[in-house]
Amino acid sequence: MNETSARPDLPVPAVDGAAETTDHAPATHPTRDALDRELRIIRESVLRMGSLVEDAVRGAAQALVTHDVALATRIIKGDAVINEVQRSMTRLIAVTIATQQPVARDLRQLLTLDHVGYELERMGDHASSVAKQVLKLASVAPLEGYVHLPAMAERDAELVHAVLRALVDLDEGAARAAARLDDEIDRLYHSTFDRAVELMQQDPANVDQGARIILASHYLERIGDRGTNIAEDVVFLETGEVEDLN
Repeated sequence: MNETSARPDLPVPAVDGAAETTDHAPATHPTRDALDRELRIIRESVLRMGSLVEDAVRGAAQALVTHDVALATRIIKGDAVINEVQRSMTRLIAVTIATQQPVARDLRQLLTLDHVGYELERMGDHASSVAKQVLKLASVAPLEGYVHLPAMAERDAELVHAVLRALVDLDEGAARAAARLDDEIDRLYHSTFDRAVELMQQDPANVDQGARIILASHYLERIGDRGTNIAEDVVFLETGEVEDLN
């Protein structure tokens, strides 16, 4: 992905028959086409990150249920790709702000997309952390089907998909609806935590698995929170208001 786009120079419009440029007048200024082109590249990067994160969350859940160490390893290694997309996008946003002089809504969109990219990068980290727990859990029989971990991961993936759809459509109502999925994720998290503690108290042999289930559920719960943060970004982009949807 190119980090910068060509920005052709344009002559300053002539005024009252004067020459198009003078020794004291600037001869160039940013073009709207260049800004639109870079905004499009940035939005495409966000969508690519979102797709990678959604796949990573679903893959981590699949690896957990099927004890697939190879899949879990691919998810862990794949986090580097998400990180690189985010770094490239952040660099392009910085260059765009510095060279294209965006104002008002364009600047708000650039700053919002930068924050969305940050949230997606952290979600990728959390999915990778779940996969790391899979590596430890894969060699033993699952403790009570890992309680609600698979359901949490599915809700997370649905939230990521829905909130990015809201971002693409600039749909404030859809963003608010997506954020409400986090309520279900939180409910599953607390239920998983309580049940894992009960299982560890019942049998000391369950302590290792129970602790890893709690860790994985924490990472999945954080993915839901960060998805809600993106929903808040969509609301801000549309209204200019900072609102807590969590």
